[in-house]
Amino acid sequence: MDKSLKMKWLLIVGIIVISIWLFWPPEENINLGLDLRGGTDLILEVQTEGLEKTDIEGVVEGTRRVLKNRIDPMGNLESDITISGKRILVQIPNVKNIDKIRDLIKTTALLEFCLVNNNPEDISKARSGDELEGYRIAEFMKGDNGEEPEEKDILIKTEPELTGKYLSNATVTFGGNFNEPMVGIEFNPEGSKIFTLVTKENKDKRLAIVLDGLVVSAPVIKSVIHKHGVISGNMSVDKAKRLAFLLKTGALPAPVKIINETTVSPTLGADSIKKGVYAAIYGLIVVVVFMAIYYLIAGCIANFALMLNLIILLGGLAFFDVTVTLPGIAGIILTIGMSVDANVLIFERIREELKTGKKIKTAITYGYNRAFTTILDANVTTLLTALILIWKGTGPIKGFGLTLSIGIVISMFTALFVTRAVLDLLTGYFNVNNLKMNQFFSEPSIKFLSFRKVTYVISTIVILTGMFFFFSRGDEKYGIDFTGGTRILVKFDESIKIDEIRKKLTTVGLEKATIQYFGIEKNAIILKTNMQEVNKVKEVLGNALKEISFSVEKVEQIGPAIGKELKTSAIWAFLFAILGILIYISWRFEFKFAIAAIVALVHDVLVTTGAIAVMGLISGREINLPVIAALLTIVGYSLNDTIVVFDRIREDLKLMKQASYEDIINKSINQTLSRTLLTSLTTLLVVLSLYFFGGVVINGFAFTLLVGVVVGTYSSIFIASPVLFEWHKRIVTK
Repeated sequence: MDKSLKMKWLLIVGIIVISIWLFWPPEENINLGLDLRGGTDLILEVQTEGLEKTDIEGVVEGTRRVLKNRIDPMGNLESDITISGKRILVQIPNVKNIDKIRDLIKTTALLEFCLVNNNPEDISKARSGDELEGYRIAEFMKGDNGEEPEEKDILIKTEPELTGKYLSNATVTFGGNFNEPMVGIEFNPEGSKIFTLVTKENKDKRLAIVLDGLVVSAPVIKSVIHKHGVISGNMSVDKAKRLAFLLKTGALPAPVKIINETTVSPTLGADSIKKGVYAAIYGLIVVVVFMAIYYLIAGCIANFALMLNLIILLGGLAFFDVTVTLPGIAGIILTIGMSVDANVLIFERIREELKTGKKIKTAITYGYNRAFTTILDANVTTLLTALILIWKGTGPIKGFGLTLSIGIVISMFTALFVTRAVLDLLTGYFNVNNLKMNQFFSEPSIKFLSFRKVTYVISTIVILTGMFFFFSRGDEKYGIDFTGGTRILVKFDESIKIDEIRKKLTTVGLEKATIQYFGIEKNAIILKTNMQEVNKVKEVLGNALKEISFSVEKVEQIGPAIGKELKTSAIWAFLFAILGILIYISWRFEFKFAIAAIVALVHDVLVTTGAIAVMGLISGREINLPVIAALLTIVGYSLNDTIVVFDRIREDLKLMKQASYEDIINKSINQTLSRTLLTSLTTLLVVLSLYFFGGVVINGFAFTLLVGVVVGTYSSIFIASPVLFEWHKRIVTK
């Protein structure tokens, strides 16, 4: 084995070993969400004493937003945080350090910069209890291990010169005589102006840095400070990290008190979990069998890469501390199914090279080289979208972007690097001199562009119909994640089986309600439903459980889990994603390609959303967080499919210089049709398994993907390519 190939295999084995080390044992290192493992239920009360009634709602919402950023900054924890009056209801999956979460919740993190009064007489009066107008005594913060500070207290101005609301960033840094940890802070433009003025006018005076009423440090102002500053003072690295994190997420608008903490069971029953997991496994098995039958040895190599993909993906989920939910498991399996696309591209290219008479090693080299650009453009475009979701999104939007990014990078590694290493090993050291593959689809010669006017009409009718039902249904189309609803605590005289309760609730129309054990005795449940009328919920509950002795302990109206800032950030993330796609595709292809890709992308989202709205009338489907995750998946899938076709058009434009633009586009679609159908088929096999065998819990998620995959395949052929042709014909050729 030559040195280069040996190094490749050492790298592959090394990554496999590290991945297994990261996630093994999975029950300890893979975080499962509230739906699969349950977690902790916290009831928080916002201390609103002294506030005007008109301000309370805004303060509570602001507190919820800050707590969401603290508890789930990357959006990968899958926490559930809703408002009920002055209370905030928090459910967190089982985390490794719940004490840290409690600490983050209870810390207000109000940062103040206050000038110090060093007058001995004023200090003496204040310490003796005399009231000194405009000043107060503040104690220094103790060290991490409770060690006493060098100074006990100082006299500071009551009104701060500025507060932490003017911060734009906070990071851990190191400095001082002993290179100790500190927190570097950066002010926004308004804060910079104030801080510059304060330090200019108070040179050689002390400025106290106060956190939640305790002095962290009180350095002397030596020079004018503009945008950047440093907080130092007897801090460990962990304390500096925590302080930087708290300052970045912002201070709580009001203090919070934990008034109840209870263990809750998974939101899904054991039967639902089993169905979802089995459906995902069935889908994966079908894809593996199909690849082995269709591509023979090459298919087995692709399956080997898929297994490595799964192993490395689990390692990535463990490393980034991503919380996995049941739709998440389905999404992971779907990502693996979609990663077959890269292998299909490579194998189809190798097949083309073998047909020209090239020897196996040469065909493999040319196949990978020619597929590389397509795979790179398709995956980078999707990765760009994922990174924008991380940058501009919040909560589950950001979490989805993180998971998608991990999956894309890993699938590219296994498709381009691992499969090539296996093929090099087989052809170089095991005398494999041919790579036979079955071919169900020969290259057709369909004039796809001739159907463009018909498909325009079909798509327009479908979109207008879907949007009519979408807007006419109003809030009925949204699930409890968007609308809020009612949370009920029900107590029984003895332990009950939650699956039996779920069956009884299904008979009275509450099949979509979330049910969890409340506490460890299994004699109480929390039920969440999007029904807004409390009396109606009680009546329906009484009809369902009339044969069981129970009492309703508490009924609370809860707000939506998806706040206004999440909706706003989702819109901005989508707009920035479109802008990023526009710039990248214009750079890699041409501007007209970018416009066509975006038209197809918007088309797919509108058609799928409309389909959900229409099916909502028939089967009561709702738009909830899993459906949003599916729509985001469709964005990536649609782009991937379109870019593959565009890449072949770009290649054929260079090779077929005498042909018309219409002929080139038709030829390119026909050349990639086999790949398009194969990729769609393998993806559909997974989605159909989820749809038919996954149970009611992920049925909406699977339905959305089912529509999206079909529409994404259709749009790459009948929308993106025709729009590209129309643009060229009407604008470029003028």
